Amino acid sequence: MKFDDVLVHLGEFGWYQKRLYFLVCIPSMLSALQSLSVIFQLDIPSHRCSLGPNDTYQVQDAHHSYLINMSIPWEADRDKQVLSSCKLYQHPQNGSHSNNSTTPCSSWVFDRSTYESTLTEEFNIVCEDRVLRSHTNMAGSAGQLVGAFLMGLLSDIFGRRPLFLFNLIMEAVLGISTAFAPNVYVFMVFRALGNMCRIASFTCAFVLAMELTGPSKRVFVGIVIEIYWCMGLFTLGLIAYFVRHWQTLQLIAAAPTTLYFLFYWIVPESPRWLISRGRIPEAQAIIQKVASVNGVKLPDGVLEKVTVDDQEKAVRVTQMFTTPYLLFITLIIFYNWFVASVVYYGLGLNVQNLSGDIYVNFTIANIVELASYIMCVTLLNRLGRKFLQCGCMLLGGIACVTTMFPVIYGNSSLDWVTVALSMVGKFGASGAFAIVFVYTAELFPTVVRNSGVGVSSFFARIGGMVSPYIADLGVLVGGDLKVALPLIVFGGLSIVAGLLTLFLPETLKRRLPETIEDAKNMRNSSRKTNYPMGQTSQQPDISSVKLENFKSRVLNKF
Repeated sequence: MKFDDVLVHLGEFGWYQKRLYFLVCIPSMLSALQSLSVIFQLDIPSHRCSLGPNDTYQVQDAHHSYLINMSIPWEADRDKQVLSSCKLYQHPQNGSHSNNSTTPCSSWVFDRSTYESTLTEEFNIVCEDRVLRSHTNMAGSAGQLVGAFLMGLLSDIFGRRPLFLFNLIMEAVLGISTAFAPNVYVFMVFRALGNMCRIASFTCAFVLAMELTGPSKRVFVGIVIEIYWCMGLFTLGLIAYFVRHWQTLQLIAAAPTTLYFLFYWIVPESPRWLISRGRIPEAQAIIQKVASVNGVKLPDGVLEKVTVDDQEKAVRVTQMFTTPYLLFITLIIFYNWFVASVVYYGLGLNVQNLSGDIYVNFTIANIVELASYIMCVTLLNRLGRKFLQCGCMLLGGIACVTTMFPVIYGNSSLDWVTVALSMVGKFGASGAFAIVFVYTAELFPTVVRNSGVGVSSFFARIGGMVSPYIADLGVLVGGDLKVALPLIVFGGLSIVAGLLTLFLPETLKRRLPETIEDAKNMRNSSRKTNYPMGQTSQQPDISSVKLENFKSRVLNKF
């Protein structure tokens, strides 16, 4: 008897699984706190060159104002003039600056009206060194990439529970240590290692919970965890509003992880993994506990017959490259994952560059993201994967590209239009990110579905590493394109992805491909399955994906 058959007797999502799933969602919320706290920690406040040890950004008196005007050049910023952030006049001995020659400065004063202190202020990540902000965000994404692959392999060898507990301890230590980083390079290392442990601990816990969840409920648990992620984002915005010092914010975001040690007495080892390793008595004890908590009695002899089926016909995902058509749709799938990740993370980071209050913009972006998930749950099985994926990409892309008009041809009075269009882009990107996993799992044939989703996830993480540099393009370029340039790039990528999606076949209520030959025939296939009321191809498809790869899209958020 297969383990999934045992879950039918136990209850596919009984009280025991619900309790465990709730505990798994807690790291999801807390991961959101630390993953995106850099939006506030690495924000660049208004600043200018320092005139001396007692200088402040705010004008102190008339004499101070005179010194500033004599020392700092003015620059055009759209429809207004602002003080230069990075240059000083080279004063001749008579004190005039009639030659208008300037020189870069080496110290700055910062506007304290929004933040008490930021990482960029403490380590002077401005002017020529502002690219370090992109490097820092990239380091976090690189940590996720390493953690997902390395710790995934180790958890298959040593078990879910030991790796989960080890990474929880390291996550707490690194999260707190990050607040005391002496320079930006140490901060990068701590952030990369912290993200590696964060995604590793979540991976182990999430897989453990999924391995105790029945096939028909896996789509539900994969979507609900997105809601918990959004709850974490709302919590982050609330905390950041009241805590304006980057170190204090980091400590508050990391402090709850110190309670993770309680998981030692709560989280069990995966019985599915124990069975695969031949540790049958330990697995039987856990299964009996699940049955007891769920209030069910297992039929006689079930525990002695339980097995797991990890033996699949060896077919490489490269078999999807054997014909021009398969190669074309596979590359479209990979590109959609890459773009979904680039735009989702990029628009999140780009909140720093939008006009208006950063806390209001961040909260609106979170509301928009939550609304996109609700939209997907409501419409995915009504309108189909292809229509929604294409629609979300085009909607978000067109909205982002359109921002060039109010930015270039308008003035600061139209900044609200830019913010609104950016939020529409966020809606589309979040929706596309939520749809692409389901669509991908149904497009790849059964024999390569696991590896296909895994490789797609890899492209998404590459997108996460690229997105900080695109988000900071405007900061590096400056001028009228400071706000619009990143959005134009995100929009262009999204529009191309949406148009390419039109070449993919629809999978809603269609028989899913099982072999490479079935995949070759998808273009001409019109076979549909008349499912019972309320049932679609979504359930049998997702449950056929290995649990280790089912988590791939969810984990891309971390």
